Amino acid sequence: MSEPTIFHKIIAGEISSDKVFETEEVLGFKDIHPKAPTHVLFIAKKEEDFVDSIINLTEETAHVPGKLVRAAQEFAAQKGIEGYKLTFHCGKGGGQEVFYLHLHLMSQETYAE
Repeated sequence: MSEPTIFHKIIAGEISSDKVFETEEVLGFKDIHPKAPTHVLFIAKKEEDFVDSIINLTEETAHVPGKLVRAAQEFAAQKGIEGYKLTFHCGKGGGQEVFYLHLHLMSQETYAE
């Protein structure tokens, strides 16, 4: 791996984030530039689950997107969010800005914190 990304630094506690969901394996936090009233990013926390993009999934990392989707589903259920959009940006041409696989959950619904 080359330079640590901002997401590596968030997991390491070097940079703060507005955490809204956390398990042993996944972290969910508010996007700093939200595109919807609810806009949460989900990332895998374990180094062995690191992959920079969907484009570079391998047999060893193919399970990671599913972990993120399940975390987003759990978060939405906990918060009573009934409708949402899930998005993976894939590569620069697909709008990916941070090269650490992450899932966007966006909803026009808001939730009580």
